[in-house]
Amino acid sequence: MALMGDKANLLESGRFAAPPDTGRYAVAPSGAPACPDTAPGPEAAGTTADLDNTTAAEAEKEARHRRAAEAGDPESSSVLGALLLRRGDLDGAEPHLRAATAAGDRAAANNLGVLLHQRGYVDEAAGWWRIAAVAGSAAAAHALGRYCRERGDETGAEYWLRQSAESGHALGAYALGDLLEHRSDVGAERWFRVAAEQGHREAAYRLARILDLRDPARGDRADGTARELGPAPAPPRPVPVDDTARGASAEAEQWYRQAAARGHRRAALYLGTLLEERGEAKEAGRWYLSAAKDGEARAACALGFLLRDAGDPESAAVWWRRAAQDGDGNAANALGALHADRGEPQTAERWYRAALDAGDVNGAFNLGLLCAEQGRTDQAEQWYRRAAYAGHREAANALAVLLLQQGDAAGAGPWFSKAAEAGSVDAAFNLGILHTGRGEEAEARRWYERAAAAGHTEAALQVAIALLRDGDEREAERHLRCAAGGGSAEAAFRLGALLDRMARGRSGEEEGGGATPGPGDGLAAEGEEWYERAAEQGHRRAQVRCGMLAAARGDVVKAARWYRRAADAGSRNGAFNLGLLYAREGSEPEAALWWTRAAEAGHGRAALRLALLAARRGDLVDAQQWCSEAVKLGPPEVAERAARLRDALRQELSA
Repeated sequence: MALMGDKANLLESGRFAAPPDTGRYAVAPSGAPACPDTAPGPEAAGTTADLDNTTAAEAEKEARHRRAAEAGDPESSSVLGALLLRRGDLDGAEPHLRAATAAGDRAAANNLGVLLHQRGYVDEAAGWWRIAAVAGSAAAAHALGRYCRERGDETGAEYWLRQSAESGHALGAYALGDLLEHRSDVGAERWFRVAAEQGHREAAYRLARILDLRDPARGDRADGTARELGPAPAPPRPVPVDDTARGASAEAEQWYRQAAARGHRRAALYLGTLLEERGEAKEAGRWYLSAAKDGEARAACALGFLLRDAGDPESAAVWWRRAAQDGDGNAANALGALHADRGEPQTAERWYRAALDAGDVNGAFNLGLLCAEQGRTDQAEQWYRRAAYAGHREAANALAVLLLQQGDAAGAGPWFSKAAEAGSVDAAFNLGILHTGRGEEAEARRWYERAAAAGHTEAALQVAIALLRDGDEREAERHLRCAAGGGSAEAAFRLGALLDRMARGRSGEEEGGGATPGPGDGLAAEGEEWYERAAEQGHRRAQVRCGMLAAARGDVVKAARWYRRAADAGSRNGAFNLGLLYAREGSEPEAALWWTRAAEAGHGRAALRLALLAARRGDLVDAQQWCSEAVKLGPPEVAERAARLRDALRQELSA
C-alpha cells in the first residue's frame, strides 16, 4: 500500500473516534476542550427541542457523507467511518474506513486500527497504526508506542511515543513521561509538563508528585495522610530548605490544584495534605471532602483526623468508618484508638483486627498495646512479635521492653537492636540503658549519641552527663541545651548548674550547704533562668536552688515560696532551708517544724539544729536523741559536731 500524504486539515475534521477504553488508545481532535485522560461525554442538551435539533443535524450530516461516500469520496468515507465507530457500529464503520484508508487517508488508518483493536485483532491494528504514524499521525504514533510497550519493546515504544509527543499530542507526551519515569529518567518531568500544560489531568498530578517529593521537608511523607497511632516519635529535626525546593513546592501546589479542579481525587488528597501541613485546615478539609466523596478512602481518613483535631470525634468516626469499610487500615486503627479511649476495648479490638486484615501492620501493634494495657502479656507478646516480624520498628521496641520486664535481657537485646537499626529512636535510647546496666559504657554512649542526634531528649541528657564526666563542658553544654529545650527538667537544672559554675569559675556547691551564690554576670543570669524553668516543671533541686538565689538577693518571700514548694514535694533540703529562713526571722517553732520534717527524711544538719534547739530550752534528753540521729545521718563534719555535743550532754546529765 502506498504511503499517505500529509493532510493537516484532517486533525480538525472530527474524524478521530475515541474508543471506550480511552486510558489505553484514546484518540480525539487536538482542539477538544475535554481533559484528555477522561472519556469525552455527550454535551448536555438544554431542552428537548435542542436534543431533537442536534439529532436531526447529526442524521443529516451522516446522510450527506453517506451519499458522498457511496459516490466514491474517500474523505466522506473517513468521516462516515469515524461517526459510526464513535457510535459503536463496528460492522458499519469498517468498510468505510478501509475504503478511505486504501485511498491514503491517515485518519482513517488510525481509526481502522482503533476498530480492529476493539475487535481483538491487536497485531493487525498495530500495522494500521504504523502506517498512519509514518504518515504523520500523532494519535497513531501514541497508540503504536503503547502497543510496543505492552509487548516489552521499550526502545520502539520510546521512539513512537517521542514522535507523538514532539508533534504536540498530549496523550503521547504523558505516555512518554510515564515510560521515562519508570526508568527513573529525569526527562519524565519535561513530558509530564508538556501534557499538563495541554490540560492532561493525570500528567498534572504526576508532575505535582515529582515536584512535591523534591521538597526535603515533604519527601518522607510520600503516602500523604498516614498518621501514627502508636507512641509518638521524636520531633523531626529541621531540614534546611533552599529557594529551589520552596519553588518546587509552590509549583507542585499549582499542579495539584489544576488536577484536583478537574476531578482528580488523589490530587485533591495531596493538595489537602499540603494545605494541612501549612496550617490551612479549612481549605484542606474542603479538598479532603471532595476527594472522599469521589471514593478516595485516604481522604476520608484524613478528613476524620481533621475533624477529631477540631474537637468533633463523632463526625470523625463517621468518615473513619466510611474509609475503613473501603479498606483503609489507618482509618480502622483510628476507630480502634477512639473506642479504646472511650473504654470500649472489645470494639477497639474489632477495628484493630480490621486494620490488620486490610494489610496495616499497625493493627497488630495496636492490638499488642491494647492487650498490654489489660495485663494480657502473653497475647501482647504475640501481637508485638507479629508486627515486629513484619518490620514494625516500634513493635520490635515494645517487644524488647516486654521481654526486659519479664527478666529476659538476652532476648530483649536483639529486638532493641533490630528496632534501632530500623530507625526507632526509643529503641536506640533503650539500648543505651541496656548497655549501661551491663557496664558497657562505650557502647551505651554510642547508642545514646545516635538517639540524641535524632532528637531524643533523655538521650541528649545522658550524652551530656558523660561529657561532663570527661570534662568537656562546651560539648556538654550543647547537649544540655538540646535536652532542656526538649522539655527535660533535669537537663535544665544541670544546664543552670553548668552555667553557674562557668560564671563563678569554680565547682558548684551542694544544696543547703551554707554559702549561696549571688547575682553574677550574663552566664549566671542565664543559669538562673534555666533553674527557674526546671523548678516550674517540678524539679526539687532546682526549686531549692532558686530559693537560695532569691535568699542571697534578700528576697525572703520568693525564697520561702520556692523552699516550700520543694519541701512539699519531698525535698529535705527545701525543708531545712525553709527552717533556716524562719529561724532568721525569729520564728523558732516554725523552724523546728520544718527541721523535724527534714531530719525525719534523713537530713543530718536538721537533726543537729533540733538538738541545739532542745539543749537551749533545757530538754537534754531530746537534745541527746537528736544528736545521735545527726551522728548517724552525717555528713562527717556534722557527725563530729553532733558527737561532741552528745558527749557534753551526757556529762551534763550524769553530773
